[in-house]
Amino acid sequence: MSTEAVTHPTYGNWRRPRRPGLGPLGLVGTFGVFGGLVVTLLASLISLYAALVVLVPVVLFLTPLALRTQDGRNVYQLLALRIGWRSRKAKGAHLYVSGPLSARPGGRFRPPGLLNKVTAIEGRDAYDRPFGVLHHPARNLYTIVLGCDPDGGSLVDPDQVDVWVALWGEWLARLSHEPGLRGASLIVETAPDPGTTLAHEVLPRIRPDAPPAARAVMEEVVERYPTASSEMHTYVTLTYGMPAGQKRSKEDVITDLAIRIPGLLSGLVAAGGGAAYPLSAERIAEVVRVAYDPAVAADVLDARAQYGGTGLEWEDAGPAAAVETVGSYQHDSGVSRTWLLTLAPRGTVRSSVLRGLLEASPGTRRKRVALVYRPIDPATSARIVEADRRAAQFMATSGRGMVQARAASEMRAAEQTAAEEASGAGLVEFSLMLTVTVDDMDQLADATVAVRNLTAASRVLMRPADRMQAAAFACTLPAGILPWEQTLIPHELQEAL
Repeated sequence: MSTEAVTHPTYGNWRRPRRPGLGPLGLVGTFGVFGGLVVTLLASLISLYAALVVLVPVVLFLTPLALRTQDGRNVYQLLALRIGWRSRKAKGAHLYVSGPLSARPGGRFRPPGLLNKVTAIEGRDAYDRPFGVLHHPARNLYTIVLGCDPDGGSLVDPDQVDVWVALWGEWLARLSHEPGLRGASLIVETAPDPGTTLAHEVLPRIRPDAPPAARAVMEEVVERYPTASSEMHTYVTLTYGMPAGQKRSKEDVITDLAIRIPGLLSGLVAAGGGAAYPLSAERIAEVVRVAYDPAVAADVLDARAQYGGTGLEWEDAGPAAAVETVGSYQHDSGVSRTWLLTLAPRGTVRSSVLRGLLEASPGTRRKRVALVYRPIDPATSARIVEADRRAAQFMATSGRGMVQARAASEMRAAEQTAAEEASGAGLVEFSLMLTVTVDDMDQLADATVAVRNLTAASRVLMRPADRMQAAAFACTLPAGILPWEQTLIPHELQEAL
């Protein structure tokens, strides 16, 4: 009799590319160090006092660049965040009021903040299915939203899960070859089941002459089942941009996107996405409307079940009022708080590492987990992995003791990444955002404790998006908001800092 060890696949090797420069200073700080030394040496030729006059400001400028938090932000970035929050609060930008009684033209309920200037248009794909396109005029970006019903992991063989993960990785690698793609996001939204769909499916089918006992049983099932169940929705957003200097009409852009949708959907289905379909402009507006006002979720489902749709337009998808504070975002019938990823799971993990984070949490009205992806083109990927490989080799040969052992581990990981990229794997930058919505401020403390427990079980480190809760809330909606596209400082310059 012989036994075979059953091995389950593990995943990992998430790496942050090393910043160029000396230690935590970054590229800008390194140039400041060498430039300051040159100027100080030249000033020392005049007098020692002149050298001190030059050296002291240089040191005062470089010290905040060297001091960094756990998530890599320096003192200047923290100060910029606080100054920006105080400026918005002084201007009253943290408050939002819409509707007929507001001072805004049109008297409609447009979404606030980053979504205020967004417009929605609609087209039809190759199978004549309607799909919505969100146009971001400030950056000239276009977003399509795909919905899917993923197959659950219960009662599924580990081999099949491994295949799904591999195909999902291939789908992400394929995004780097999508012309004009700026970013993508995967959003999983969970909420308690209001029971509207079940009621519309069961109650009309009860015969008038049914026995009273059978009728009572079915009515009790409809009444009590939603209290122990939840609904889950999965959305995939893809945001495209136009090349610099190229002007295209909206009709041409919609035609181009309509051709790409069937291929994107087939990749999602193969990766375990279940039934995949494009979302119409009306469905996108409904999702955003329910996110800002969770109390209308049952009404939206009821109208969709009775009439096939709600007729909601994008201009009416926003809240009537919203208030942003340092640690929360109040909107209509809900209060939300958003967390940002600071560190991915260390070491190797299994495919179910985020299962607890994705499942519905008791005591919350709605919860959204958004995985944001920034695909990198193959040429840039090769440069990044080679630079990271050279930096890891240098660190492994320049240290001693425990530092050398840790650097050797970093070198092995860098070598594996370079080998996978050379064999055709794609390189993708990713982050994770989590939004929890409750009914009032008193429940927010309990929700924070629950999120802390969930993140610990998932082996991820997250921090609240303090002083930018409204923007972070918008980033977790299926509306195509890419954080790196909304900053005043270019992404490349931020990496140099």
